[in-house]
Amino acid sequence: MVHTATPVHSTTGKGAARWWHALWLVWMVVAWTALPSLAQRLIWLGTLPGSDQSWAAGVSADGSVVVGYAQNAAGQTRAFRWTASGGMQDLGTLGGNWSAAWGVSADGSVVVGAARNAAGMARAFRWTPAGGMQDLGTLGGDESVALGVSADGSVVVGVAWNAAWQQRAFRWTAAGGIQDLGTLGGDESWAFGVSADGSVVVGEAWNAAGQGRAFRWTAAGGIQDLGTLGGDSSWALGVSADGSVVVGWAVNAAGQERAFRWTAVGGMEDLNTTYAHLLTNGSVLEVASAISPDGRYIVGQGYNAATGRWEAFLLDTQGVGVEERSGAARVRLRLLPQPAHERVALELEVAEAAGRVTIVVSDVLGRVVAEPLRGAALPPGVHRVELDVRAWAAGQYTVVLRTEAGSTAVLLAVVR
Repeated sequence: MVHTATPVHSTTGKGAARWWHALWLVWMVVAWTALPSLAQRLIWLGTLPGSDQSWAAGVSADGSVVVGYAQNAAGQTRAFRWTASGGMQDLGTLGGNWSAAWGVSADGSVVVGAARNAAGMARAFRWTPAGGMQDLGTLGGDESVALGVSADGSVVVGVAWNAAWQQRAFRWTAAGGIQDLGTLGGDESWAFGVSADGSVVVGEAWNAAGQGRAFRWTAAGGIQDLGTLGGDSSWALGVSADGSVVVGWAVNAAGQERAFRWTAVGGMEDLNTTYAHLLTNGSVLEVASAISPDGRYIVGQGYNAATGRWEAFLLDTQGVGVEERSGAARVRLRLLPQPAHERVALELEVAEAAGRVTIVVSDVLGRVVAEPLRGAALPPGVHRVELDVRAWAAGQYTVVLRTEAGSTAVLLAVVR
C-alpha cells in the first residue's frame, strides 16, 4: 500500500507528525456490522493474507455498502465503494492520481473523502451515483479532506487549510458551504465524526498550550473540550447517532494511548478499564475509531496479544440479552428495530420458567418512561411486547429486564 498523503506546506516537526498520525488513525478505521450476540464480546478482525495491518473507512447502516481505499493495477491509491452485487467500484479522482474514501451515508448512496485534482492538490469530495465526485472547496488554502458524513449525506465534516496554511475543522452543507469550526485557543483543528442529523461534530483541536484535545461541537455551544485520561492529549474520532456518545483515543497519566468513550454523564472513560475482563491475556485497545448509531458497537485498533499483531477490533459493549446464573431461569431480550423511530418490539425468549418478569425503560436522567411488564409470569417460549416511542425525545434509553434470578440492561436508541 502506498500511503500517499496531502502535503503539509506550513507545518514541520510536531505539526507534520500530527498530520501523519491523524491520517494513520483514519486509515485504521474498520468496517463493522451490528451483529446480535448473547453477551459482551470483543472480536479481533484479523488481516488480509500476507498483510500485517487491517483497516476500513466506513460502512452503511445495514452493512451492505463499504467504502475505503485500494490500489489499482497501476499501484495508485483509489477510493472505492463496495456492494455484494457490484463488487468494488473505483470512484476515480478529480484529475489527479490519488483518492481515498473515509465516510458513507446511512443508505450507502453518498461517499466522502479526498482526491487529488489536476494540480496535485487534495480536495474534499462528496460523491453520489448521479452526480459523481464533487469538490467541496477549502477555507482559503489549497487543500481539504472530508472525513465524515451525516446519516442522510447532507452534512460533511473534515479538515481544510485556511489562507494562513492552518488546518481547521470544517462542516459543509449545500446551503452554507464550508464552515470553519474554530479551535480551543490554538491554531489548528480537525473534524472526524458527525451525528446522524449533522448537528454534533467531534474531532481534535489545539488549546492555547498547543495540546491536542478531543472536542464535541454544536451550533449552540461551540467547541467543548472533552478532556483526557490523565495525559496531555486526546482525539475524538466517532459519535453516536444522537451525538450523546463520543469515542476516540487519549493519553493516560503513564503516557500511553488508550481507547476512550465519553458521555455527558460519565465523562471520559478508558475502555481498557471498563472492559478489562475481555482483555485478560494482555491485549490493549489503543484507538476507538467509530461507534454504531445506537452506541452499542465500538470499532478501532489495538494490540492482540494472542497473535502478537496490531489488529482491528469490534467491541460489543452491551450484548442483546443475558444468560443468568447457573440453575436459574434463562431469558434473552432483543429490541427490534434498533435504533427505533416509531415503535420498538421487546422480544423475550424464555428457555424455561422465568418466574416473575419486570421490564422498566428509563431515559438518560434515570426517569422511568415506560414499564411494559410488572411481575408478569412468562411460560417458556417467545413473548413480544410493543412500545410506541413516537412521543419520546430522540436519544438513548435503558431497558432493564428483571427476573427472580437476576437482571440485565440493554440500550435503546430513539432517532428522529
